[in-house]
Amino acid sequence: MSAMEVWHYILLAISVASMTAGLVFVLAGAIGVIRMPDFYTRMHAAGVTDTLGAELIVLGLMLQSGLTLTTVKLALVGLLLFLTSPTSTHAIANAAHKAKLKPQLKRHRPEHPADRGPEERKS
Repeated sequence: MSAMEVWHYILLAISVASMTAGLVFVLAGAIGVIRMPDFYTRMHAAGVTDTLGAELIVLGLMLQSGLTLTTVKLALVGLLLFLTSPTSTHAIANAAHKAKLKPQLKRHRPEHPADRGPEERKS
């Protein structure tokens, strides 16, 4: 086996690992969107993980394509995703905030003794 073949298999392994990691992040974001209780936590789950997942998938595709014009196009797509995904997430969350959409805090806040009624405090 020549050095070029070894290098090809190493790049293939790194590419598959990158795309697999990207898939894991995208799936984690999708599960986060389903499982989170309110709009803001869903936006956080989708915005953070989808950006990284998409970038890792594009990186794996760039490694698969080699040094061609396709790699340059994928790099531009990756740059576009890197700039637009967090910006759009921020714009949507900001619009929800300006529309006075309140986060759901009660579900995650522990109960304070002062919130109980007088009968419950004695016990």
